[in-house]
Amino acid sequence: MTTKPRRLTVAQALVEFLAHQYTERDGCRRRLITACWGIFGHGNVAGIGQALLETGDALPFHQGRNEQAMVHAAVGYARQCDRLSAHAVTTSIGPGATNLVTGAALATVNRIPVLLLPGDTFATRPADPVLQQLEHPAAGDVSVNDCLRPVSRYFDRIVRPEALIPAALQAMRVLADPVETGAVTLALPQDVQAEAYDWPEEFFADRVWHVRRPAPDPAELAAAARAVRQARRPLLIAGGGVVHSEAEEALRTFADATGIPVASTQAGKGALHHAHPADVGGIGHTGTAVANALARTADVVIGVGTRYSDFTTASATLFTDPDVRFVNLNITAFDAHKQSALPLVADARTGLEALTAALPGHRVADDYVGAYTAGKAEWEAAVDHAYSRRPDGDGTRPTQAQVIGALQSVTGDEDIVINAAGSLPGDLHKLWRARSRRQYHLEYGYSCMGYEIPAAIGVRLAAPDRPVWALVGDGTYLMMPTELVTAVQEGIAIKVVLLQNHGYASIGGLSEAVGGERFGTAYRFRAPDGSYTGDPLPVDLAANAASLGMTVLRAGTVAELRAALAEARAADRPTCVYVETETADTVSGAPPAQAWWDVPVAETATRPAAVRAREEYERNAAARHRYLGT
Repeated sequence: MTTKPRRLTVAQALVEFLAHQYTERDGCRRRLITACWGIFGHGNVAGIGQALLETGDALPFHQGRNEQAMVHAAVGYARQCDRLSAHAVTTSIGPGATNLVTGAALATVNRIPVLLLPGDTFATRPADPVLQQLEHPAAGDVSVNDCLRPVSRYFDRIVRPEALIPAALQAMRVLADPVETGAVTLALPQDVQAEAYDWPEEFFADRVWHVRRPAPDPAELAAAARAVRQARRPLLIAGGGVVHSEAEEALRTFADATGIPVASTQAGKGALHHAHPADVGGIGHTGTAVANALARTADVVIGVGTRYSDFTTASATLFTDPDVRFVNLNITAFDAHKQSALPLVADARTGLEALTAALPGHRVADDYVGAYTAGKAEWEAAVDHAYSRRPDGDGTRPTQAQVIGALQSVTGDEDIVINAAGSLPGDLHKLWRARSRRQYHLEYGYSCMGYEIPAAIGVRLAAPDRPVWALVGDGTYLMMPTELVTAVQEGIAIKVVLLQNHGYASIGGLSEAVGGERFGTAYRFRAPDGSYTGDPLPVDLAANAASLGMTVLRAGTVAELRAALAEARAADRPTCVYVETETADTVSGAPPAQAWWDVPVAETATRPAAVRAREEYERNAAARHRYLGT
């Protein structure tokens, strides 16, 4: 029986449609789009804004302060939900839409679903141009939203009401597909948003998108198992795909059965509990000494859910065995074939279970286990030393490593730590002892300054019963503190650890290493010679956070820091712990990099620092090679 069409605006129809979309994996059904973030302007207030008001609780609304930050919050939420639920983000035309680009790139690089609904200029062009419209002399159908095309996994512009039906279905398909997912953009001309249409009732029926767990091809599985059996020094690298797939138990079972050591990327850290005998910590430029030593002599590298970024491979210098081979288990064929690997295209959990079953009785030699066990013990001692480098009572400021150690000491297994950029990712990758699933939340695919605070809000919305910490340096804080207001407004009890080190500590260190002499990286007054080497700027970031509504606790020593962190953890409202660490031109306190990272150095220079840096660069670059084994 044919039902009577429902007359709604395009915006009303879209909101109603989104309220009926679900994902299902392993028999668990969840809402796909659970809320919408928004900042309203003339390009969406009468369309999406009115629709959200009219439909009420069908799609809950969150008010943001910065469009990029809203996407970060949505990404944090979706990642915490294992990519099975996501948020939408709506903006006006013009700067509101272009502010989405960085967040969209972050989502797509990290393969995290987020639905972007930017307003667009009039489809019917009653007046041309309109406010904030970009005029392109050679193309009348181009708008600033086209900037979102290269950073979106799916993009469509809805220039007619009836075009929404296929576009919305395609958008949901991409969002729910673990192979395709990322930012999805539906650009909505402001006149089309408000236009009415007779919609078929079937468009609004509940629709369930099954998230598949593809099994490996038998031939690929046999080849992978054969390579593992033949290996003398295998190493497994756990990437973010392990966590997205909820494959932690399958990974532990594999490690228990085979004794193969497990290193982790930033996205994969925590996939194996830090106390597990096979866990050897982070891999690559910010990795541990033991993991990187194993990588240098590995004859088979089993990559699970990793895309092999340059930090992971030490810019193609880490895996130095001349006969090294790769076995890549990944749900995406694009990633499974990297490093000229034997591909194992499958879901991480399904693939690990199948690989374990294909290796009955196989276990690495006892002397190999003994070697990496000893290496792990040595690294743990180095971590303990970094945490206790200075005594609690000497009145000096803590190192950054001691801040991490203090936080480690007051948090429980249920706490979640979030970071993205600066010197903290390296220190955390080396030092943090991950104790539970999704405790370690590093956005290091795009490493975007400003991610931490809004992402913490999104994570807390997804996990309201878990303490959520945003670790933020002063450079990142000054990029985007605005969503502290959102946390205060909504009573979202995130905890922010704000580190003041008077500059871009990470890039300052890198600048020094590549002959840049820390040029332009310190937050200081200009000296008489014009350089930024004067006194530190008298900026009080703690006062700034307090002015935005946060409860602020100041800490000057390690002992005061521990007390402040414990108080913040117990707080039921948004709370900031402010600590001044060693300045940007001193070390963080963590062990130095354990592997190289390729940042080109000036080939010609007159300053001695750059000449020396180029010599060191050429020495390291000579070790680069492509993995083309067959």
